[in-house]
Amino acid sequence: MAAAGDTVSGVPGRYAVALFELAKENSAVDEIAADLARFQELLNESEDLRRLVRSPVFSAEDQLKALNAICEKAEIGGLALNFLRLIARNRRLFAVVDMIRAYRKLAAQARGEIAAEVTSAEALDDNRVAELKAAIKSTVGRDIDLALKVDPAILGGLIVKVGSRMVDNSLKTKLQNLRIAMKGTG
Repeated sequence: MAAAGDTVSGVPGRYAVALFELAKENSAVDEIAADLARFQELLNESEDLRRLVRSPVFSAEDQLKALNAICEKAEIGGLALNFLRLIARNRRLFAVVDMIRAYRKLAAQARGEIAAEVTSAEALDDNRVAELKAAIKSTVGRDIDLALKVDPAILGGLIVKVGSRMVDNSLKTKLQNLRIAMKGTG
């Protein structure tokens, strides 16, 4: 079994470790990571898909039908598709984001990389992503597996998570800190 240690835990961790072990047996770790990254992008882009994944109102059968259609269009197949079908049948689709995150950590760890997540208010261009990777790599001293997330609610700036460390340089947090500081001067 993979050395999960404190890297992954709970239900998402167990599913991710099982998928990772299966991927290693089939020499498909990177292929599955790419398929899961594509599915994560679809989730990030579509409120309807997020609702389908999170809502207990949809039956497992409805989720399976929708997943099959979405994955066919996105060219997600093989073990990744079977994994998504399994978690839908087991009524665990609501935890897919955490499962993908845990799988990425395991895959990065196996490649000698460290997983990092960057949240921005809007999508970053390729040059910015390359600059971020280089900056994070120079700080941690290892190659980076970078997951990008867009959250307009942070207004601006970035939130960077590497392992258990987080740097929140978002405009939303700065405004909240300013609001707290202003309350103390009254």
